[in-house]
Amino acid sequence: MPKSSRRDFLKLVALFPPAAMLSNLISIRELPKLEQAPALPNVIIILFDAMTAKNLSLYGYPRKTTPNFEQFAERATVYHAHNSAGNFTVPGTTSLLTGMYPWTHRAINQNGLMTRSLVDRNVFHLFGHEYKRIAFAQNVWANFILTQFSQDIDTILPPTDFSALNYVFGNKFNDTAFSYRAVDDFLLKNDTPASLVFGTIEKILLARSEIQLSSEGYPRGLPQNIVYPLYFRIEDVFQGLGDLLKHQAAPYLAYFHMLPPHGPYKPNENFYGKFSKDNFHPLNKPMHRFSDHKSNAQLSSSRTSYDEYVATADSEFGRFIDMLKQSGIFDKSYVIVTSDHGEMFERGEREHDTPLLYDPVIHIPLMISAPGQQARNDIFSPTNSVDVLPTLLHVAGREIPNWCEGTLLPGLGGTENPERATFTVEAKRNPAFAPIKIGTVAMRKGQYKMIYYTGYEKKDSFELYDLENDPEEMTDLYMTKPVIASAIRDELLARFNEANVKQKG
Repeated sequence: MPKSSRRDFLKLVALFPPAAMLSNLISIRELPKLEQAPALPNVIIILFDAMTAKNLSLYGYPRKTTPNFEQFAERATVYHAHNSAGNFTVPGTTSLLTGMYPWTHRAINQNGLMTRSLVDRNVFHLFGHEYKRIAFAQNVWANFILTQFSQDIDTILPPTDFSALNYVFGNKFNDTAFSYRAVDDFLLKNDTPASLVFGTIEKILLARSEIQLSSEGYPRGLPQNIVYPLYFRIEDVFQGLGDLLKHQAAPYLAYFHMLPPHGPYKPNENFYGKFSKDNFHPLNKPMHRFSDHKSNAQLSSSRTSYDEYVATADSEFGRFIDMLKQSGIFDKSYVIVTSDHGEMFERGEREHDTPLLYDPVIHIPLMISAPGQQARNDIFSPTNSVDVLPTLLHVAGREIPNWCEGTLLPGLGGTENPERATFTVEAKRNPAFAPIKIGTVAMRKGQYKMIYYTGYEKKDSFELYDLENDPEEMTDLYMTKPVIASAIRDELLARFNEANVKQKG
């Protein structure tokens, strides 16, 4: 980005009340480091936003989208029935980092926050000062959650780090979560900014910078944040994060929330068009009444672009892992690869902003490579993103608090329990701190999955699927398997009502 353009705009921003501005980025803090314990393993979490397990060749997808994931899996524990506790960034990320379901932590709204009284219930706090704690989220909504944990994180990198071009200004203020909303989401909003003067100037300068920005290697243009004016090269982001880790003293807990393959889908030249002429024809599924009613042709086209972007992210991930191996970091670390939620291209629905909770939008990858691990271990019993926090505490020798709603992952301290119930909650239309009156809850128990819709119609409704014999969720068994349906429904409603009662209290 031309420095003169950004400087011109910052001069205009300086017209804000001086007390609101800070010259230094406050979201990055260096806390005093206590004496380190070299014997403790590093923990590196790499999260790919909106990456569904259903479109990964690692899990049997016909298109070869993830050869590097497959190579990584040869030295990892691979979870085949792992679900997110949410179907978009805010609840999915928060459940991963807190070990609590959305109906407990209450980060349920788009760009929302969790219950303030629970903010110390996070993985960074529980690891303690013995670990250097580092966090980076390209997704600004995920960064909102990280700012809630700022007292427990030694270094928070802003979403704009490693970018090729950005006109995001919220991180120049003291309270970053508030200032992103006040400045970027309101004052300089992409479509109709509150300030016609500053908003118009910002758009003119941004447009000029976009014209000058080289998109070499990316035929559809550089990857970008769909909400904020932020452009980047995936290879630069991974390179920057790898360089960061090379200069960290062990042990450290690093959380890296990558934006790809979240839309817009911008594959690099090595994968652009890679799947456009293959013979893969995904199953056309019936239109759902709660979907956006996209045509099968629209969904197929979007799926292909998404698959190309997944392959791009997988390729750069492979280079990143090579960096960790060459520097000696890999064999001294637990490396966790996962996502915050999935992405769907079926039943008339595209992406993940939906009340639907079918497997493409909640079935996510999870692979964990332990220090020195040399063989692959496959786990097929159901697990959930709330299980990651207690498991990481366990392998790091930390105490697991009794409020944690997850359990130890099989293969890393836990035992397989096929009959355990796990949940996914979608409730973004509700007030954050009131009982859930409109939303969707999916419960996985054994081979069955029930989806509960409440508040959308005059009468609540349920769907039941046998994922073992019907992995595409084509046959609703709710009416034809009344005994099984009744038992699962009663357990789901008991947990749902218990969560709502707590909110009333």
